Amino acid sequence: MIYDGHAYCAQDPSLGGGFEDRAEFDRFLQLFMATSRQQPVWRKRDRMPADAGGLVDPARPWDFDALREAGFRTAENGRVEWDVDGETFVKQALPPWIDHLTFTVDNLVAEMDYLGVDMSLLHRTPYMSKSNEFIADCVRAYPDRIQGLAYVEEWLLASDTDPCIKKLQHAINDLGLHGYQFMPHHMDLYGVDWKWASPTFTPFWDALSELGIPVFFTLYSTNYAEYLEELRTLGRWMERYPDVTVVQTHGFNWRMFADEEKLHVPDEVYDAAPIDNPNYHIQLLFAVFLQRRWDYPIPQILPTMEQMYRRIGPEKLIWGTDIPVSLLWWTYRQNLDFLRSYCDFIPQPDMDLILGGNMARIMGVGTSERQEA
Repeated sequence: MIYDGHAYCAQDPSLGGGFEDRAEFDRFLQLFMATSRQQPVWRKRDRMPADAGGLVDPARPWDFDALREAGFRTAENGRVEWDVDGETFVKQALPPWIDHLTFTVDNLVAEMDYLGVDMSLLHRTPYMSKSNEFIADCVRAYPDRIQGLAYVEEWLLASDTDPCIKKLQHAINDLGLHGYQFMPHHMDLYGVDWKWASPTFTPFWDALSELGIPVFFTLYSTNYAEYLEELRTLGRWMERYPDVTVVQTHGFNWRMFADEEKLHVPDEVYDAAPIDNPNYHIQLLFAVFLQRRWDYPIPQILPTMEQMYRRIGPEKLIWGTDIPVSLLWWTYRQNLDFLRSYCDFIPQPDMDLILGGNMARIMGVGTSERQEA
């Protein structure tokens, strides 16, 4: 089985992304388009290179209050546009064949069919829609091919705990979603202290642990010391909840550890991460972060890939792509083949685990109920 452990469907932005306040969704979308993707920006009338400074104050890139009024909007051909001083600027946010940032489950399954991917797990991010109903509809359309994660607003977990618990329970028990994705860096945007392993969050985590679902943690920091502490915090959290299967999404903070010539993850990172915990897993999303830096098949990552294989073990490594974002620079096939065809130090049985066997086990594919590591 080949199982893409990290995929997306993106709802038509004109529907408001599942937010009650359309303006709140628009802020998320503008902020992410201004600060993420490392994609080129150009002036529309003559294609002169530009930047996204018209969308957000670059001195405060992760702050809703730093957004600038610029008539930000989605456009055809996978683009977003905005206006500054009478000029229109363009950023290529998704591949040119995608219309107004909408990537349907039919689009995803067509890519899967062409490559030979058996299943995919839909991940979450608010700017692609925080609606659990939208993801459930995608799963219902292809129940043998698509699974989906639930989303609950991180910035509400401490202040509106009971409604958040009910929302998660509804997503799992009634909508049929398969796990939960947690992205603590969103709390910064709302001025919420994001010490997510503190007692304030215990009621939510206790309720989650009773559902028997895996949790997908997206851990991020631009500060090395803070990033190490996030990894240690995850380890302490896992000790408190020994029956919960955990997947660290994306992998380590690859851009933090890449220079012009190589990728090198320090030993401190492996020491901080809970790699010895049997319930810990980590995704291998090298390409979506590094495919613009280095050409296919990015041989610069092979020493790190071998290091992870030997130190963490094949039973904890998970292939994923971040499709459709990853299609900006590589084909879907290249996103698979750079591991499948170039990691000759990994025997085929172990490669089978990485490319799908581990996800099938974690997500309970082929069994009557979810499996734990």
